[in-house]
Amino acid sequence: MINGVTMRINIDEYLLNALKEDITSEDVTTNAVMPEAKQGKVDLICKEDGIICGLEVFERVFKLLDENTVFETELQDGDEVKNGDLMGVVKGDIRVLLSGERVALNYLQRMSGIATFTRSLAKELEGSRTKLLDTRKTTPNMRPFEKYAVTVGGGYNHRYNLSDGVLLKDNHIGAAGGIRQAVYMAREYAPFVRKIEIETENLEMVSEALEAGADIIMLDNMDDETMKEAVKMIDGRAETECSGNVTKERLAAIREIGVDYVSSGALTHSAPIMDISLKNLVPTE
Repeated sequence: MINGVTMRINIDEYLLNALKEDITSEDVTTNAVMPEAKQGKVDLICKEDGIICGLEVFERVFKLLDENTVFETELQDGDEVKNGDLMGVVKGDIRVLLSGERVALNYLQRMSGIATFTRSLAKELEGSRTKLLDTRKTTPNMRPFEKYAVTVGGGYNHRYNLSDGVLLKDNHIGAAGGIRQAVYMAREYAPFVRKIEIETENLEMVSEALEAGADIIMLDNMDDETMKEAVKMIDGRAETECSGNVTKERLAAIREIGVDYVSSGALTHSAPIMDISLKNLVPTE
């Protein structure tokens, strides 16, 4: 749940920028048909089965245009919804309902789509110790919304941004001159509270990462047999993360291998939006 303080401090700026993108000077269509304030209401209708996410964000878009706007719903983020469900009603100045509709729905549809897709993958790991993680492969200026949607769908967040943790990838290793050097330099530079994760592509790199003392070893684009050998070699001396070519069909095999984490950029970059509409707008006065 996104509480009020979090919304105002971290989210409002994103929403305002989205509204400014959509309304540079005026909503000429709305102003043409509704030159004066008039109260009305409009239904929020689900048009496909899924997991709803982003209800508070949806509401906040309208309230930024007019604090007196009211969104009535009995749903909470994470609830399952069905095609045809009346999910809520938005009440307020008709000009606000019309001008905020697209931006509010863009957030709700995108976040619900990610939550729905994440839930479908997370179910494949139920009953195992392996956690499903997102990545930084997010839509620009949508990261807080998309990463929140992953958690609503039953996944977990990897690092939020580059300031959030040490992840030494192939190019970092190349820049440092090797795995040992990269881990040593990171250990010397980063605060002691930071874990150090390093990306490996073969068993030789896994062995070197272990010797260097990495906290987390990413098994990147390994086939199942190589990954099994890597987990056996690591033997609990570091946490393990599977990454690359992670599909829903492959998750059953991955869970049997017993890695600690499996990360998938697809959770945010490939999730389809969920079809949701605002319909049946009518005046109430």
